[in-house]
Amino acid sequence: MKIALHVEGETERHLPEFFKRWLDPKLVQPIGIHPIVFEGVQDYLRHACGRARRDLESGALIGGVGLIDLYGSGLTYPDGTIEQKYRAAKHDLERRVAHPRFRQHFAVHETEAWLFSDTAIFPDAIASELPKTANPETINFQNPPSKRLKDLYFRKLSKKYKKPVEGSSMFRKLDPEKAYARCPFLQVLLDDLLELAHPGA
Repeated sequence: MKIALHVEGETERHLPEFFKRWLDPKLVQPIGIHPIVFEGVQDYLRHACGRARRDLESGALIGGVGLIDLYGSGLTYPDGTIEQKYRAAKHDLERRVAHPRFRQHFAVHETEAWLFSDTAIFPDAIASELPKTANPETINFQNPPSKRLKDLYFRKLSKKYKKPVEGSSMFRKLDPEKAYARCPFLQVLLDDLLELAHPGA
């Protein structure tokens, strides 16, 4: 049994392992999460919906999940709260796929926000400078998580923050239960994965 995870780039290729550490203990039989990587968000928006629909209709998958950052997606969001923007964009992309076992999700505002749910995974010089917030997903468009990390890594460690390298390393350290507890939009994504992992659902 396998779920496809459609993502916008190489930076997100490591996420299936992170998701499975939360998901598999809750299942009688572990499932596979297969990453399908696109060449940036515009490539995702052009091709992911058609690819997801074809793969699901082939019967090769028990479900499909799309994931892109809310920040920098280029989608047209309505005025309103982050929840309203999220729901509108989710509805738009799920309508394009038009398959009952596809779920579109967004990292609010970037996947790095989930890392901020446990600052202890970062080097001490970085952890002491990270924002103290109960919900890291509120770190917003004006100063998104990756920009904060790039600035801190340069100032405190005299090195570049490379998302595919440092991000992957941090996600291997992150306890998914801690992220689940503090990041409501991630919680919805993981709950959807759990639902899709039951083929009769």
